[in-house]
Parts: sequence; C-alpha cells; structure tokens
Amino acid sequence: MAAKGGYNARGTIKPCPGFNAYHDAENLRNAMKGLGTNEDEIIEILTTRTNFQRQKIIEAFKSSYDQSLIDELRSELGGYFESVAEGLMLTPGKFDAKEMANAMEGVGTDEHVLIEVLATRTNKQLWELAEAYQSENASSLKDDLKSENSGDFEELLVSLLKAKREESNYVDGDLANQDAKALFAAGEDKWGTDETTFIKVFCRRNFAHLRRVFEEYYQITNKDIEDTIKDEMSGTFQMAMLALVQYAKNPAAYFATKLYESMSGAGTDDRSLIRIIISRCEVDMIDIKAEFMRLYGKSLYSYIQDDVGGDYAKILLRLCGMDEDEE
Repeated sequence: MAAKGGYNARGTIKPCPGFNAYHDAENLRNAMKGLGTNEDEIIEILTTRTNFQRQKIIEAFKSSYDQSLIDELRSELGGYFESVAEGLMLTPGKFDAKEMANAMEGVGTDEHVLIEVLATRTNKQLWELAEAYQSENASSLKDDLKSENSGDFEELLVSLLKAKREESNYVDGDLANQDAKALFAAGEDKWGTDETTFIKVFCRRNFAHLRRVFEEYYQITNKDIEDTIKDEMSGTFQMAMLALVQYAKNPAAYFATKLYESMSGAGTDDRSLIRIIISRCEVDMIDIKAEFMRLYGKSLYSYIQDDVGGDYAKILLRLCGMDEDEE
C-alpha cells in the first residue's frame, strides 16, 4: 500500500524528514547561479525527495523567483542527466504521458513502451496518464492508440487504458478455475484463438487472482500459460500478453529484466533505463535490485557504472539507493 505522497515501503526514495520546499528552492537556485553549476547539490536534493515533495519545490521556486524550476534545470544541465532531472520534476502522469507521446511520435511506434506503461500502472495512474496526455496533446491517448495500432493489440491496449482492473488481493478459487477453463476453451481447445476472452481475463482480474488462474491453467492443461500464448498468438499481441503474465507473476523480476535489456547488447537504451528507474524508485526498486542480482549474478550498480558515466550515472545510482558499498 502506497503511503502519503505516493511512495512505497519497497521503494528507495522516501519522504525527506524536516522537508522545507522554500529552503530546497533556494538551495537549487544557488546551485544554478553564477559561473558553473553545482551538480552534486542538485542531485542531492532531487534524489532525496519524493515526487510529491518535488512538486512542492516547483511551487515554492515559482513563488519565490517567478521562474519555472524545470526551465532553469534545462538551461543549466545537459544530456541524459538533464533528461533524468526533468523527468523527476514531472508528475508521474505527465511523465508517463510524455513517454507515451514519444513512443508514438514520427514514423513507427515503440510498442514496448506502450505495453510496459499500460500493463504495469494502477487504475489511478492510468486515469492520471490519460488526463495528462489529453492536456498536453491535441488528441486523446485512446484515439492515438487506436490510430497507431490495430487488431487484437489495439483492443488490448485500449482495454488496459480503461483501467477496469479489480485491484484487491482477493482470490476467488472457483472463479480462478472458471477463468482457467475459459482460457483453455478460448485457445488450446479450439481451432483458432478467441483473443477477446484472454483480453477480458488479463485486463480485469487482480494480479493475485491471475497467478491463481495460471496455476489452475497448468493443472487443467499441464502447460504453462506462457507456452500457450507463444503457440496461439503472434506479433505485438503475443508480446503484450507475455508481458502481462510476467508482470503478474513477479513485478520486480519483470522490471529487472527490462533494466538488463536496456543495458545489454550494442549501446544503451537510455530512455528505457531512465523511465524504469524514475517510475519504480518510489514503488519497488529494493525488490528490483534483489531480482536483478538473482537473475544476472551481478549488481544493478555495476551494470549502470559500466554502461553510463558522470553525473548521469550518479543520479541514477542515487535514485536506486545505491553507492559503491553495494558493489
């Protein structure tokens, strides 16, 4: 259960005790005044305040100096360090809205981003995302999702955006068995696949219930639900359904894998690296770090250090609650 201000006990960013928004605003202004910029002071403040507290700092900065703190940070910082700082100052809804808009901008669509955001946010976060997207763009998120995608994948994304998921941890064993039988009937037990049944179950049931559904499905079919999805579905729809299963089974492992993928191979997917760390640092980054070590036998700290450097690495590591001692 998230506490006041949106942070979670398993997040690495906690509310700063004795918080004073006007004091922080003054320190940030001093860090950006004159010749040179005190990046360490900026990092210290931004990575030890929750998003709720950062919004108060933005208000205090505007009240005290009649300037936009985000604009000032943009003018003083550069590169991916600037991207992280700006992302931290946006509300979660506006941050997600910006990521979604970027994913659908120009030629082609980054379906991985659409799936990651829509599959892992709470109902409240999805409502805030849709509202922020509408206010920042000329069209609604629903309309853009429909224009940029098609078929079963489009239907799944729009269904997730409706934010109709039951969010308790209650598991109804009889209903889970019924759901498992319905999925079997819609897939393995017929010629072709009834994707609508899969979409309904995967977008409406709470994640604890879905885990029970997956267990019941295995008992009925002697087959993992992921194997059925791989056999019965294809393309982006398959990719999205697998992401939902993996997130339902273990959210921290899902994001640990996404972080690993952002830093493996040729080059670094900096946008994904930044998005995941910013969006999870107040939620479950402690668990993500543990899963990262379990899955890859190497700390998240060492991967970030190897892949990025300078103030960019420093601010990411601080958001992850890590320093050299973790190595």
